Amino acid sequence: MAFFDKHMQGDLVGRLSQDVAEFKHTFKLVVTQGLKCATQIVFTTIHLLQVSQKLSLALLATMPFLYIAMNLYGIFLRRISKRARISDSHASAVAGEAISNIRTVRAFAAESREVDHYMDAARDASNLNSRLGFHIGVFQGMTNFSIGSMILVILAYGGNLVGRGELTGGQLMTYMISTQNAQRSLASLGVLFGQAIKALGSAARIFEYIQLKPSIIIKENALTPVDFKGDVEFKNVSFRYPTRPDQVILDRFSLHIPVGRVIALCGASGSGKSTVGQLIERFYDVGTGSVTIDGVDVRDLDPNWIREHIGYINQEPVLFATSIFENIRYGAPGATKEQVEAAARQANASDFIEGFPQGYDTVVGERGVTLSGGQKQRIAIARAILKDPKFLILDEATSALDTHSERIVQDALEKLMKNRTVLVIAHRLSTIQNADMIVVMSGEGKEGREQGNVVEMGTHSHLVKKRGAYYRLYKQLATGGGEVETMFSKMRGVFGG
Repeated sequence: MAFFDKHMQGDLVGRLSQDVAEFKHTFKLVVTQGLKCATQIVFTTIHLLQVSQKLSLALLATMPFLYIAMNLYGIFLRRISKRARISDSHASAVAGEAISNIRTVRAFAAESREVDHYMDAARDASNLNSRLGFHIGVFQGMTNFSIGSMILVILAYGGNLVGRGELTGGQLMTYMISTQNAQRSLASLGVLFGQAIKALGSAARIFEYIQLKPSIIIKENALTPVDFKGDVEFKNVSFRYPTRPDQVILDRFSLHIPVGRVIALCGASGSGKSTVGQLIERFYDVGTGSVTIDGVDVRDLDPNWIREHIGYINQEPVLFATSIFENIRYGAPGATKEQVEAAARQANASDFIEGFPQGYDTVVGERGVTLSGGQKQRIAIARAILKDPKFLILDEATSALDTHSERIVQDALEKLMKNRTVLVIAHRLSTIQNADMIVVMSGEGKEGREQGNVVEMGTHSHLVKKRGAYYRLYKQLATGGGEVETMFSKMRGVFGG
C-alpha cells in the first residue's frame, strides 16, 4: 500500500496506458522501418567498398565523430523526453483527481481553481514537449547536415581520385547513386531515432515501476495453513507510515484478539485505531515487534491467504462501476444468483435493490455514486456476508450515516458479527458496550505510558467502575449523546496521560 500512498492515480494510469502505447507504437516502427533501412545501409556499404575502398574508408573515418556527437545529444534528448512524460502524467493526474472528486469541487465552487491548476500543469507539459520537439528537430537537422557533408566529401575526394586515375567517372557516378540510397535510409533512421528517443523516455518510466522492489516482501515458501482460526496478537508493535517516517503511529502496542471475541478500539483521530486493522490485513509491515495470526507471524504467511479469511468494512465502502450483482459477488466470484440474493436479504439490502427498475442488474456508477451512503454500506455488508470471513474488521462503518440508515446498517452488522472474531473501530456506543473488551487508545502522551498507545482496556462495566478516560467519555455521552468518534475527537486532552 505504501506504493499507492506515494503515487497519484493519474500518474499510474498514464504509465499503464499512454507510456505503454507510445513505446508499443514506436517499437513497431523501429522493427519494421528500422530493419528495412538498416538492411539497405549494410548492403549499400558492401557495394561502396567494392566500388572504391579508399573513398569508403575516408567516409568511415568520419563516422566515430558523428557517432559520439549523436549519442551525447541522444542522452540529452532522453532526459528531456522523460521529464516531458512526467509532466504529461502530472497534468493527467490533476485532471483525473478533479473529475473523480467533482462533487467536492462543485460544492466549494472551485471549478475555476481546478481549471487554473490544470492549466498550469498543462502549460508545463506543453513547454517541455515544445522543447523536446525543438531538440528532436535540431537532431534531425544535424543528421541531414552530416549526410550532406558526406556527399561533399565524396565529391571532393572522389574527384581527386578520378583526376589521379584511381577511379573512373562511371564508378564515381555509381558511388554517388549508391550513396544517395544510403542517404535516404540514414535520413529515415534519423526520424526513427527521434521517435525512439521519446519512446525510451516512456520505457524508462515503465521500467522504473517494473524494477521496483515491493515493500511487502512475500517469501517463496510463504505459509498457507489449512485452517484459519482468527487468533490475532500484537506484540510490542511500533509502526510508522512509509510516507511519514518521522511520525510514530503505534508505539509499543500490544493487544490480544482471541477467537470468537468482539474487541472494540476507540479513541481520538490519529490514535492508530485504523492502523491496527491495516496491519492485520498486512497492508504494511510493522517496524518493530510482531503481529501474529494463530501464533504465526504475518510476515511468514501468504498475504492473499490472510485476506481471503478477513472481511473489511470501512466508513466509505468502494463500489465498482458495474452492477449491484457483480459488486456483491466480488466477495465470492463463483457465487450463484440465489446466494447473492440471500446475502443481500441478510444485509437488509434486498428491499431497496429490488425497488430499482433493473434490480440486481442496476449499474451503480463509478465508486457507487448513484447510491446513498447507507445503500453502499449495505451492499458492502452483503459482499462481506457472501465472502463469509472468519475475522471481521469494522472500521467506523456507520459513522458517516444518518440515524435511520445507521439503525438499518447496524442491524445488518450485528447479523454479520455472529460467530466471528470481530475488531470494531470507533463504533456506536451500544456496540462498544457489548464488546468483550474495549481498548481506549490515544496518540498523545504515548511515550510516557507503559503500553504506548493504549490508555486503558477492559469491559464496559470494568472501565466505568475504574472512572478513567472511558468513564469520562461515557458520562459525557450519557448526558449529551452523540457519536463516539465525534466525542473522542473533542476530547484529545482527556487521553493525554
